[in-house]
Amino acid sequence: MLAERLLTSVVRGSNNRYLRLSPTDVRRMPGPIAGRRYMLYVHIPFCTRLCPYCSFNRFPFSEALALPYFASLKRELQMVADLGYDFESMYIGGGTPTVMIDQLVGIIDRARSLFSIREVSCESNPDHLVPSIIDPLVNRVQRFSVGVQSFDDSLLREMDRLDKYGSGEAILQRLKSVAGAFHSLNVDMIFNFPNQTREMLARDVAMLAESGCNQTTFYPLMASPVVRESLKRSVGTVSYACEYELYRVLDAGLAGMFSPASAWTFSRIGGMIDEYIVDYEDYVGVGSGAFSFIDGTLWVNTFSLREYSRRLGEGLTGAVARREFSKRERMRYRFMMGLFGLEFDKKTFARDFGATVEQGLPLETGFMRAVGAFDIDDADRTTLTPKGRYLLVAMMREFFVGVNGVRDQARGALPDEERRLLFGDGTASAPGASPDTLMARSC
Repeated sequence: MLAERLLTSVVRGSNNRYLRLSPTDVRRMPGPIAGRRYMLYVHIPFCTRLCPYCSFNRFPFSEALALPYFASLKRELQMVADLGYDFESMYIGGGTPTVMIDQLVGIIDRARSLFSIREVSCESNPDHLVPSIIDPLVNRVQRFSVGVQSFDDSLLREMDRLDKYGSGEAILQRLKSVAGAFHSLNVDMIFNFPNQTREMLARDVAMLAESGCNQTTFYPLMASPVVRESLKRSVGTVSYACEYELYRVLDAGLAGMFSPASAWTFSRIGGMIDEYIVDYEDYVGVGSGAFSFIDGTLWVNTFSLREYSRRLGEGLTGAVARREFSKRERMRYRFMMGLFGLEFDKKTFARDFGATVEQGLPLETGFMRAVGAFDIDDADRTTLTPKGRYLLVAMMREFFVGVNGVRDQARGALPDEERRLLFGDGTASAPGASPDTLMARSC
């Protein structure tokens, strides 16, 4: 699709300009602005196996690494509370947050004791859908998200997930076993694998309908520079030539059972469970590799577990880099996120920026109108056509590839022993431990 190719090119170029970080030596993050809503993001960067398509900050799990990390995480939560922040919503991502259930429960309980948390969202993997992990979370987590990616056994094998998580049918039965345990059960899926056919995707959609989940998120396969080669070796070369047609397949297959909740999220119950970037423009991230967006500035915590532990032990913020955005950049971000959430509020935009969206972003609004992306487009709001929803998928795909590029930059500064955990077969010592402390090897 020509419109998709144009958007992809423009967003990639914008990423190169907008997502360049500068080091910072601040000792504390800025405090909250009175009357503004914030969301709390907590990052737990441990997985028992590292997936080839993932660019998030993650390390092979070992208790020697994880236990001191959770202690540092609690210190950072206290630091954020001391700055005066409060939160009603908390999102826990990773990594695999449920990798140590007792430590995860401790983090949730600690956050609830410090803040006015009313809803908790948490990610997990199919092998953790067992009573020993689910039962402690039932009364603590309202929104539970499981990373399935696909039910197709051939794709699971390519992703190195078949041996670990079992067949698509086995994963489906595990999902059924936890259906109804949480207010919202979301299943994360990926589409546009190089070897994925329309029939394979249609079968994924049909199995979702059986699973008992009340929400699903279909992410397009994203290839940041660092994971591009590993993706090529495992699943093949990523192409966007068939992405639109595959999106139409899943959109049509979900119709009647699920309603769009964002450009790539579909819900049976209304509302969105885990797209905090839509519901909250400002958020505070804690943990190694966490991002914060506060009053127009992006803050990035160190990706090094050793450095994170050292900084928090010395009473310093985990943030080591930042990027302050201009007014126009913030306008574009608001426009993209509003449309991604399916309804852009023109009146709030004009109030916050002192100009209509047409005045502030004439090229962007003109392009979207010209390609037929808008459905309702009056003085108050803008909504999307089905084609417009796909264009937002393409736009967000490139935006997150750019964000993953930021992660790649941060990961490039890791100490040698931590890089070996991710990219080699070496060992390294845990933060604060002696050099001969045993740690997990990379897969």
